[in-house]
Amino acid sequence: MTIASIDIGTNTILLLIAEIIEESQKIIPIVNVYRMPRIGQGTKATGRINTGKMTLLLEVLKEYDSIIKNHKCDKVILTGTNAFRMAKNTPEIIEFIKKHFNYDLNVVSGDIEAEFAYLGAVSKLDEFNTSMVIDIGGSSTEIIVGESNKISFKKSLQLGSVSATEQFLVHSPPLKFEIKNLRQEIKRLFSDIDKRIIPEQVVAVAGTATTLACMKLGLFEFKEDLVEKSSISIQDIKCMIEELSSLTPPGILNKNGPVMEGREDIIFAGAFILYQFMQHFGIEIIAVSTRGIRYGAIVKYLTNLN
Repeated sequence: MTIASIDIGTNTILLLIAEIIEESQKIIPIVNVYRMPRIGQGTKATGRINTGKMTLLLEVLKEYDSIIKNHKCDKVILTGTNAFRMAKNTPEIIEFIKKHFNYDLNVVSGDIEAEFAYLGAVSKLDEFNTSMVIDIGGSSTEIIVGESNKISFKKSLQLGSVSATEQFLVHSPPLKFEIKNLRQEIKRLFSDIDKRIIPEQVVAVAGTATTLACMKLGLFEFKEDLVEKSSISIQDIKCMIEELSSLTPPGILNKNGPVMEGREDIIFAGAFILYQFMQHFGIEIIAVSTRGIRYGAIVKYLTNLN
């Protein structure tokens, strides 16, 4: 069976085409493509995904639709996350996608988004039974703890790399009081999460984590085989934050190359959220996974078939 899974987030639209080994339900990626149209930009302020962003969404989905047809996929799964939960015109967009592509966009709750992120992240882990997963998205951050495929704790926080930048980091490089205000907001959001729930392994998924891993590894181009299961220490992130906080977005892009393109103006916020997360829970080192919601959506689909 060949399945296409599209994760439409605030910042990115990700396509995974995977071959499924049905006996073991193993997911073997064939195609991984990402685009950064940032369709959720400004949605928190306006309450809508604007017409220009809908045009970009259409362009990306046209490209993906062609790839999906070329691979003769048996099933196509579309997952929409926090931007669609916030936008008042989401029903129009669901209808728009159905009309143009005959795809059903599934807008998931924060809890389901967290579940998908967790299931995707642990779909390739075999070293530990218990894991904590953090998924820093564009407009929300999910924290999940579980054992194998069973989740024991999940929390969706209304702050991500795009929304944190839009709300708190007006200047570039950010001013000290802006960073202070962002730190206070992150601490407020983390304040009611028990610090004692740290399991054997902590895994970070999504674009912030994979981009930081590329920075640590000195990669100008994304290389999944090197990023997958790489590690980042809290000291690594502290050093990267200090560097990022002194640069403008063009300076960040120039220093880090194409791997940073489309993320140069929000990577500081994402890194800062991850750093505060590690500080809050006393985490010294995290593993990075290139898997996430698009993988988790497939895992959930396969589970529901049985």
